[in-house]
Amino acid sequence: MIHHIELYVSDLKKSTVFWGWLLEELGYELFQEWESGRSWKYGETYLVFVQTEEAYQDVPYHRKRTGLNHLAFHADSRKHVDQLTEKLRAEGIPILYEDRHPFAGGEDYYAVFFEDPDRMKVEVVAQK
Repeated sequence: MIHHIELYVSDLKKSTVFWGWLLEELGYELFQEWESGRSWKYGETYLVFVQTEEAYQDVPYHRKRTGLNHLAFHADSRKHVDQLTEKLRAEGIPILYEDRHPFAGGEDYYAVFFEDPDRMKVEVVAQK
């Protein structure tokens, strides 16, 4: 089991707004808050978001470079995926692979794909 995942972000305020509502929608609770970071916890696992120091902001994140490609989360149901999709659209967050949504992962794979403020891909998938 994963203990925690720590992600550096280019704008902590934007990331806190984005990740806060999403993670709370998925059942996570705010766990820690400090000047340069926030974390949300689900069970024994937590996700940490830390403001990238100015000296390291020269090269932006891109999921196709070496490193983390995306984070995928469980949804409660297909209805939950649909509700999240509508919230994302209402917030102006583009849905990736819109032409194949919600089956972009295959005909038996019901999910929504989108990006966080740093363009990290996020996926929320409903298990059968």
